[in-house]
Amino acid sequence: MRKPFVAGNWKMHGSKAFVLNLVTGLNSKSGELKGVDVAICPPSLYIDYTLRSLSTDTISIGAQNMAEEPHQGAFTGEGSASMLKDLGCRYVILGHSERRAIYGETNAEVANKVRVALEAGITPILCVGETLQERESGVMESVISEQLDAVLSLVGIAAFKAVVIAYEPVWAIGTGVTASPAQAQDVHAFIRAKLAQLDAVVAENIIIQYGGSVKPGNAKELFGQPDIDGGLIGGASLDADDFIAICKAAEV
Repeated sequence: MRKPFVAGNWKMHGSKAFVLNLVTGLNSKSGELKGVDVAICPPSLYIDYTLRSLSTDTISIGAQNMAEEPHQGAFTGEGSASMLKDLGCRYVILGHSERRAIYGETNAEVANKVRVALEAGITPILCVGETLQERESGVMESVISEQLDAVLSLVGIAAFKAVVIAYEPVWAIGTGVTASPAQAQDVHAFIRAKLAQLDAVVAENIIIQYGGSVKPGNAKELFGQPDIDGGLIGGASLDADDFIAICKAAEV
């Protein structure tokens, strides 16, 4: 049985006071977490401070992005996979819809980042998903297939044993609109079936999260779907009570 995994993406939110307050709340409630893997992904500037503020080993640390370049060097403003590893990051979010849409990251660039993360021993949380226009025009599956194929062609299906996938319908990111459990399940099942064509064992065991306006009130129904294995949580991860409630909703 797949163990559910919930990750909090803080996006560009934070200050030392904010981090300390949020992490203090998570520390106090971390003992309630059973049967679920949990990670939080603060802005890169606060990764070390967040890690030092955590007093529990039930919550891991991840990053929100990293450089495509595999080695340290003259890349002003970037942070390498080895730096994230050195800080204690276990996960890194790659290919988030905001990175693709705002910063123009291509499928090829995302695939390269996945390869670099894997080589550094960091688990990529690979984000895939479609816009509302793509869904309504009937190309949703081809869009997601292209996003996955770019990674598969570079690292191969066996490497997906160490990859987490997060399905995030772009139209549900930060909008308050959530894909219905049935809509989300259909896409998760499509992703798992696509991978199963290459390796049934990898497909059966891979964690596929849902991301898109998950809240304590809708988490249990979403996570109750057979192919949804937890969530990549945005806004609700900024509140300790809400985030812990969502994590508990994912418990097996």
